[in-house]
Amino acid sequence: MFRLALHWQILLGMIAGSLIGLTLNYTSSKRNVQVESGDRLPSGIRSAEIEDSSEATVIQYIDASGNQIKRTVSPIAGDKDHFRSFDALKKVDADAVEIYEAHGKSVAKQFGDWFSKLGGLFLRMLQMVAVPLIVTSLLTGVIGLGSSTGIGRMFRRTIFYYLCTSMLAIITGLVVVNVVRPGLRGQPVAKVKADEVAHTSASLVDVLFGQFEAMIPKNPLAALAEPNFLSVIAFTVAFALFTISVGGKTSERIGELATAGFDVMMAMTMAIIRLAPIGVFFLIAAVTSTQGAGVFMSLLWYVVAVAVALGIHAFISLPLIVKVFAKRSPIEFAKAMSPALLTAFSSASSNGTLPLTMSNVEERAGISNRTGSFVLPLGATINMDGTALYEAVAVLFIAQLHFERNLEMSEQIVVALTALLASVGAAGIPHAGLVMMAIILHAVGLPLEMQGVILAVDRVLDMCRTSVNVWSDAVGCAVVDALENRQPSVT
Repeated sequence: MFRLALHWQILLGMIAGSLIGLTLNYTSSKRNVQVESGDRLPSGIRSAEIEDSSEATVIQYIDASGNQIKRTVSPIAGDKDHFRSFDALKKVDADAVEIYEAHGKSVAKQFGDWFSKLGGLFLRMLQMVAVPLIVTSLLTGVIGLGSSTGIGRMFRRTIFYYLCTSMLAIITGLVVVNVVRPGLRGQPVAKVKADEVAHTSASLVDVLFGQFEAMIPKNPLAALAEPNFLSVIAFTVAFALFTISVGGKTSERIGELATAGFDVMMAMTMAIIRLAPIGVFFLIAAVTSTQGAGVFMSLLWYVVAVAVALGIHAFISLPLIVKVFAKRSPIEFAKAMSPALLTAFSSASSNGTLPLTMSNVEERAGISNRTGSFVLPLGATINMDGTALYEAVAVLFIAQLHFERNLEMSEQIVVALTALLASVGAAGIPHAGLVMMAIILHAVGLPLEMQGVILAVDRVLDMCRTSVNVWSDAVGCAVVDALENRQPSVT
């Protein structure tokens, strides 16, 4: 019986989800409703009126004292009663959120909520297998290397690749944003409230030390339960190295147990991967049904700058690296990795996509388990090419808006170096880059509140940069594997 390849199934799922989501957005994203006191309003509220659309939600109500109160929720600029999310509004006015949830939500947003919940089930299944897959895979791969010399060599090559490609991505972003100059093209500056954006009081040194500190878990079992991927990776590698050091039957038994566990986890992962087209369908439908085109217009040139820079890195720089250093066809390698890349785009989570990435690398791209099991978990934790590029472009865009000029070259060098180091500390989850961006803004003297300017389009751009993160991890796997195969085995 004819059966489409997995990557085509996922692509069709994305297309179908996009079409349904966009149809809902254009036909059912607007709702106007008036609610009287007898219609399940919160205590003390006389009446309410809600106008809901994909661009903004306006909630007006009259309280017990006869005061008329108006709240607006929209990622686009607004006045002092404007909020960028319902979470931010709930902290100030829980009644307004309750009124909206009970009476005002448009059909498109109602469907979007359910699509998000159903897509979340697929992500939960991937997250379920991530930690045991990483542990068994790392143990199998490291013990298979046979000595600490082999693991040290692979670690050096992996880190060197990550640093080089991340810096290349940042330079690409800086060149594009200096050419396009999106912040100097007349966009209005959004009004931002300090409590509505991601803040961090930690310095870059604190963040990097925190990453180093996380490599030494106080409780390895707690690290597995959280999960803290850096702690899990560090402890598993240490455990494997000491297993090699002990040697003998102990090493043999642990190796056999790890291999058996890895085989079971791969079987479970492959079963979950078959659901990827359905999961991707719901995830992409959730985004397209709730996001309207209006939020992109005021930030059009910024979106163009980020998209062009990510495109250059993903379609030119990384394929050239595959061709020159891994000696592989970029097109064939991208085809092998396409299920993971499409899932990364839909989920905006490199950690969530990790089981699928590991499966694609070994089952479809033919890379050895010992390479994939070491390079990919490390990459999903510290290698963020797309995030580093995005942060550099975003900071320069914000600087152009704020200062009405380009940053000086010395300031751009600070941005580049800080973005490189901050990307190491970014978690592989949606919107993690926003927290790290606060560090870069502080480094060049920009107000943290300006970060709110880009929140309107962050979700879609987060999907794009996550795909680049995963693509870079996969390319690194191919490069390291090719170099390892040219290296004489160490016994």
